[in-house]
Amino acid sequence: MNERFAERMSDPEVQSDTKTLGDFTRIYCNAHHRDRVRQPLESDAATLGVYGRRQLVLCAECAGHLRYGEKRLAYCPKDPKPFCSYCDSHCYSAEEAAWQRQMMRYSGPRSALHGYAIAGIRHALVGRAARKEHEARMRADSASSENGTDG
Repeated sequence: MNERFAERMSDPEVQSDTKTLGDFTRIYCNAHHRDRVRQPLESDAATLGVYGRRQLVLCAECAGHLRYGEKRLAYCPKDPKPFCSYCDSHCYSAEEAAWQRQMMRYSGPRSALHGYAIAGIRHALVGRAARKEHEARMRADSASSENGTDG
């Protein structure tokens, strides 16, 4: 683990997003990979204690996807870090982005049933606010292009 990763993981927003990603990955893995061998997660964020006392136990596939997501969240070039699905520069590979979308669509609605109600609701509210902000920005951009201004 490098110093920059540890520094970014100390940011409460990045830490919260990473913890939510881990919680949602756990929900997905428990539902879809119950027949696979699962082990406690070994990752840089887990070493830093981002996931708290509740240890994540995941299959190798989900653990790999989560480690990738940890790095993308930690090394986000935007400051402040935007909501990923409404960011103008996507840093996930196409394959990873597709897996993340599938996992989040499955886990998000089920988060309240698995003990993550606050995280799920918070994520939904932040996502809704990000969508509204994105739509307002798109309207402003299209209005400025129609008026012939660069703005």
